[in-house]
Amino acid sequence: MSLQIGIVGLPNVGKSTLFNAMTRAQAAVASYPFTTIEPNVGVAAVSDPRLERLAELVHPERTVPATVEFVDIAGLVKGASQGAGLGNQFLGHIRNVDAMAMVVRAFTDPDVPHVTTELNPLDDIETVELELILADLAAVVRRLESVRARAKAQPREYQAELDLLERLRSHLDSGRKAREMVLADREAHLLQPLNLLTAKPCLYVLNVGEEDLPDGGPWAESVAQRAAAEGAEAVIICAELEAELATWPQEEADAYRAELGLAEPGLDRLIAAGYRLLDLITFFTVTGKKETRAWPLARGRTAWDAAGLIHTDMQRGFIRAEVIPWSTLLEAGGLVAAREAGLVRLEGREYVVQDGDVIHIRFSH
Repeated sequence: MSLQIGIVGLPNVGKSTLFNAMTRAQAAVASYPFTTIEPNVGVAAVSDPRLERLAELVHPERTVPATVEFVDIAGLVKGASQGAGLGNQFLGHIRNVDAMAMVVRAFTDPDVPHVTTELNPLDDIETVELELILADLAAVVRRLESVRARAKAQPREYQAELDLLERLRSHLDSGRKAREMVLADREAHLLQPLNLLTAKPCLYVLNVGEEDLPDGGPWAESVAQRAAAEGAEAVIICAELEAELATWPQEEADAYRAELGLAEPGLDRLIAAGYRLLDLITFFTVTGKKETRAWPLARGRTAWDAAGLIHTDMQRGFIRAEVIPWSTLLEAGGLVAAREAGLVRLEGREYVVQDGDVIHIRFSH
């Protein structure tokens, strides 16, 4: 199953405009269109010059980029954690994603009223995060009640979990997010079933007006500082412009972006930031002239995990992985030459895949 990033935020901040812009933009990519697999879920291709270089070397019939799924989640409102605005349903959708891209509004439009009287992205962030914290707090309290009931019969068995939940409740009650709490590996494992909203990694998307490109206008620095303080990223984007440019011929769109001082589409920057947010690396497969493909893999995973991502039969019958860095393969001029030069390594199932590895799985049928 693909990893998912939920697009979250208050109403009227541009979430759906952004999602729709991504839909139209990726549909123009012939090798891998942005595919809507549910009404609110789309698969975004990750731009990667390394894949293009490999394709130039091999000239395959198909070139398939790595992808990330984005989920357009309806706007949260103040009081969502208590059910306001169908909040429980929308918060439930967020629980199902692996990370969040929080869209905050930094544009003015008299035809699109903001939910507050004053435009302030930092206040909007606080509003959304408070609802997430309150929802997590309610989940922790429910869990505490359940564990306390079971602990009456076996107090020693549940004492560690009770202590952890009490500490987490106090942490959330002070207005801090779960991901800011230092946890041992065993503690993180205990909390996993709760699927806490504020434990998920998050990046900020500052949705600005076209006139504030490329730097982002008056709010850009403060949002970037907040993101940096959390070890997160902030991406500046004009969703309305990206939606418009997605309908233009590519050369005209590129020329207009250049006039605005934009080196690349904002959507590409957002997708790349989401990829980093999920802490993914990319490995490649080169299947003769048939297909050259990029695969997303969680950092730290092994050749055995990579085999399973390609096909379960490969994982089941795994023998060895042939591995070569993508740049070494390019320098060698192809796999045949690389093998003859002894540049392709044989690795076992425990080999930790490195970003940019080109991998061929040997397996028994």
